[in-house]
Amino acid sequence: MTAVAMGIPTVRSSVSLDGRPDVDQLVDRFGRVARDLRVSITEKCSLRCTYCMPEEGLPAIPAENLLTANEIVRLVDIAVHRLGVREVRFTGGEPLMRVDLEQMIAGCAERAPGIPLAMTTNAVGLEHRAAGLARAGLTRVNVSLDSVDREHFARLTRRDRLPSVIAGIRAAARAGLAPLKINAVLMPETLSGAADLLEWCLSEGVALRFIEEMPLDADHEWARENMVAADRLLAVLGERFTLTEHGREDPSAPAEEWLVDGGPATVGIIASVTRSFCSDCDRTRLTAEGTVRSCLFSDQEIDLRAALRSGAGDEELAQLWRGAMWNKWAGHGINADGFAPPQRSMGAIGG
Repeated sequence: MTAVAMGIPTVRSSVSLDGRPDVDQLVDRFGRVARDLRVSITEKCSLRCTYCMPEEGLPAIPAENLLTANEIVRLVDIAVHRLGVREVRFTGGEPLMRVDLEQMIAGCAERAPGIPLAMTTNAVGLEHRAAGLARAGLTRVNVSLDSVDREHFARLTRRDRLPSVIAGIRAAARAGLAPLKINAVLMPETLSGAADLLEWCLSEGVALRFIEEMPLDADHEWARENMVAADRLLAVLGERFTLTEHGREDPSAPAEEWLVDGGPATVGIIASVTRSFCSDCDRTRLTAEGTVRSCLFSDQEIDLRAALRSGAGDEELAQLWRGAMWNKWAGHGINADGFAPPQRSMGAIGG
C-alpha cells in the first residue's frame, strides 16, 4: 500500500481573507453560504466497495492524528453557533467503526440542540446500534446500498454482508431514524439491477437516490466514457416504472426527484457529473484528521486540529474555517480539459 492510495493533500495553517465581507457565516467568493457540515470520523470501513477503496483498504491514520469525540463535539459547536451551520452529517470511511460514535452524537446533540444530526453508513452492524444512536440524538441515516442481489453485492463490496445491511436498514426504520434514504452508485455493472433495487426500496418504504459515479476512487480507474449518466438510468427505470419529473424542492439539495408511478413515492438522481450543481453547493467538510476541505475535489485543506490542540480559542478556529471556505473553488471541473482527480479518495475525505 502506498501513500498515494490514501492521498496526500496540501495542508495549510492559514489562508487569505482579502476581500471577504465581515460576516459570521461561511461565505465564499461566489456568493454561496455553507450550512451543511459533513464530518468524516474515520478512514476505516467494514466493506471494500470497488468504486471507493482498494481491496486491502486504506492505510490506517495514526490514532493520535484522528480527532477525538470531544474535539469533534467542540468543532460542531463552533460550526453551529459561530458559523451558521444548520445540519451535520457524520461520514467515514464507515462511522460505525468508531466505538465512541454514541458519545460523539450525544455530545453534539447536547451542544447543538435542534440541529439535525445525520449519518451516512453502509449499515453493517447497524441493527445492534440503531436504537442506541437514536437515543443519543441521531435523527436520520442514509445507507449506501448498490444492489439487493446477494451475489452481486458481494462482488461489488468484496464482502458477503447483504443480510446485515438489510437488517440494519430495518432496525433504523424501527428506531425512527427518518427519513431513511438509500444511496446507490451508478455503474455499468449495477444498471441492470437498478429497477430491482427501486422496487425493493418501494416495498420497504425507504427513499432511493442514484448517484453518478465520480472520480473519487482510490485506484484512480474512473473514466468518463465508462460512467452511467442519469439519462441512461432514467431510460432503464422507465421500462418498468412511469417516472414524472418533480425537480428539487431545495435548490441546494443534490438530488433531482422523479415521481414513481404518479407518486407519492419518488426516486432521486444525483447527477454530479452530467448535471453539476456546484453553483448551489452549501457544504463544508471536516476530514477525520481535523482539516477543513471546502470541496470534494480540492486537495487544499486547512488544519484546525493543530490550532485546536495548541490552545486556539473558538473564534480563532472559526476564523480559520471562514478563510478555508472563502477560498472555495467555483466547481469541481470534471468536464474541463485537463481535469485531474483529487489525490484523496472518497474513503479518506468523507462524503
